[in-house]
Amino acid sequence: MNTNIAVPNEGPWALGAYDPDAATRLGPGQRSYSASQLLDFATVVRIIYHWRWLVLSAIAVGIVLATLVTLLTTPIYRASVTLEANPPTVAVSEEQTKEREASTVNPYDFVATQVGLLSSKSVSQRTAQDLNLANNPDVVSQSMEASQRLRAATAAVQGGLKVTAPEDGQLIKFSYDSPSPQLAALVANGIADSFINTALQRRYEASAYARNFLERQISKTRSDLERSERALTAYAQAQGIITTSVGPDGKPAGGDAGSLQGESLITLNKALADATARRVAAEGLYRQSLAVGPTSDVTTSTIQLRQQLATLQAEYQQKRTFMKPEHPEMQSLKAQIDELGKQIAGTSAQISSGRNNSLLAEYRGALSGESALQARVNQLKGAVLDLRGRSIQYNILQREVDTNRSLYDALLQRFKEIGVAGGVGMAPVSIVDRADAPTFPFRPNLFMNLLLGLGFGLLAGVGGAVGLEFLNDTIKTREDVRKKLALPCLGAVPRTAAKDVFIEDLKNPTSIVSEAYSAIVAALRFSTESGMPKVLVVTSTRSGEGKSSTALALAQNFARRDKSVLLIDSDLRKPAFKAADDNVGLSKLLTTDDPVTSHVVETQHPGLWLLPSGPVPPNPADLLSTGRIRKIVAEASERFDIVIIDGPPTIGLADAPLLAAAAGNLLFVVESGKTRTRAAIEALNRLEATGTHVLGATLTKSSARGGTYGYGSYGYGYGYGRVGGKRTEILMIPQGSDS
Repeated sequence: MNTNIAVPNEGPWALGAYDPDAATRLGPGQRSYSASQLLDFATVVRIIYHWRWLVLSAIAVGIVLATLVTLLTTPIYRASVTLEANPPTVAVSEEQTKEREASTVNPYDFVATQVGLLSSKSVSQRTAQDLNLANNPDVVSQSMEASQRLRAATAAVQGGLKVTAPEDGQLIKFSYDSPSPQLAALVANGIADSFINTALQRRYEASAYARNFLERQISKTRSDLERSERALTAYAQAQGIITTSVGPDGKPAGGDAGSLQGESLITLNKALADATARRVAAEGLYRQSLAVGPTSDVTTSTIQLRQQLATLQAEYQQKRTFMKPEHPEMQSLKAQIDELGKQIAGTSAQISSGRNNSLLAEYRGALSGESALQARVNQLKGAVLDLRGRSIQYNILQREVDTNRSLYDALLQRFKEIGVAGGVGMAPVSIVDRADAPTFPFRPNLFMNLLLGLGFGLLAGVGGAVGLEFLNDTIKTREDVRKKLALPCLGAVPRTAAKDVFIEDLKNPTSIVSEAYSAIVAALRFSTESGMPKVLVVTSTRSGEGKSSTALALAQNFARRDKSVLLIDSDLRKPAFKAADDNVGLSKLLTTDDPVTSHVVETQHPGLWLLPSGPVPPNPADLLSTGRIRKIVAEASERFDIVIIDGPPTIGLADAPLLAAAAGNLLFVVESGKTRTRAAIEALNRLEATGTHVLGATLTKSSARGGTYGYGSYGYGYGYGRVGGKRTEILMIPQGSDS
């Protein structure tokens, strides 16, 4: 009979579906499983699809709750104000300018400080007072006392205030939330005004304290200055010290030059210096006149006589060339020349004598004046030295006066500067945009609430689905078999609506159930290096997972392939197959040496024989623990092409490991959505501890799509056999069966 394998992904050659060495990679008892390791994207998608109605219900509940919250929430309006932080830049004194230039304050620190001040309780309290919110019934209840209403109004302002600190720049934005749009705008603007007024008041209070302090210091310094000036004046009067000179700053000059004696000495000293200069000049002229000959004045007086003399001398020399000196004319010229020489000499002597007498008189007058001034200067020197000794205390008092006057002037100047600085400059914060009454409420936001409801519903649904999935930690898909059990999934058998439908599907080779088992048979043919094992045990974790149906379906499938197949019902506690004669079966063979063929019955399927379980013994495990079971299996494998053993469940019984050890090869059946992972792992560890080769696992009762959804219990399967040449009905027992 030809069998049509429907799709490749149902067979052993599907991608990742068949791995003949997967079951032998782990040693006995080494298989383990952690649910968190398998929570990948594909698993999450499968879980969401499996629990899609739960997820959709959670989303619907979230949306409904979001809508109800939106409808039941009181609308809240938000009014916003934008402020600009202005670090102080106005300087009214040189000291303030130097302080500002030397300041290294970070402007961001200043903005952060203003944000903190804006959120302070003092600003909220001032706003409540300025706007009279304590008497506004929309803000606080009027049944409380005045002080309590003020505190409640302050708390209301602080509770609705939202301040946003700027990441950069100096713009500070804040808002106020209120059920009333007009109240929201009113309070927001009131907070801005109160904040600015509070800052200005803090500056004024700081300057007022400084002014009061300076006023006290100025008053004290003024008293000290008056006292020191009185002491200075009294001492000057007692000592007769008169100071007449004034310094560049308008104050009396100190030292000797500031007294009358000092000034007189300075004046006489200057006059003495002038007299000395005049005496020295007169003496020099007199001595020069005595040492030097006729001066230019003498030469000027005798110039005419000298001209006449020169003329006569020239004439005399001219005539001498032709006349002798004794000549009367020559002697007459000689006499005239001598007379003119005498006149010139007499005139020069007279003029020189008068000049010398005049210079001598001037010299003597200058010397007399110098001597008189020198005597007066010497007298004043003594008076000044005496005054200097008496002026020591005067100078001490003068310095005290000067010190007190400097302190007084400095304090007075500082007082003037602080008075001016306290009333000018820019406020630390100014308003950029005032708040307007909002048109639409800020809360609730229907769209945002719906998104949140959708998101929370989705998260709750997915979380609940994942939680339920791992609370119900079962094997559901082929991927679960490969990942959780570390076994190749040889095939997945879809669930049927009823047992009659399953029987009909087995009869129809082209049905989905038959195709599924055909894929499993094909996978078994490649499960070992030598092909299909001759002896195969079919078992499961617990009863009711479909192992008996799988054993029957595999036996029928192999029988259709012209194989002689023996199906052994080895569940000696709750057999799945029932023969007409209870005296034949496996339990009889275990206690006798009868041949296997004497207990085998033929079924209605050509090539398929059945070895029923026989009478239920009181000690099945003891019977299976003897060496007889191995002989029975060996004899059956010699008589038939394929021996399929329908074993009992593994958990809680010792029968399945004993049968698996005798057979050597095992097919593990897992019910989709029912078999728990840890139980299956424990069962596999027990089976592998016997050295059994686990060929793989078969997933039964899965959805039509190969998923894990909508499992239910069912019982199915009817066969027919013949004992003693007669056909006998072979039934799957419903109660406690694995159908």
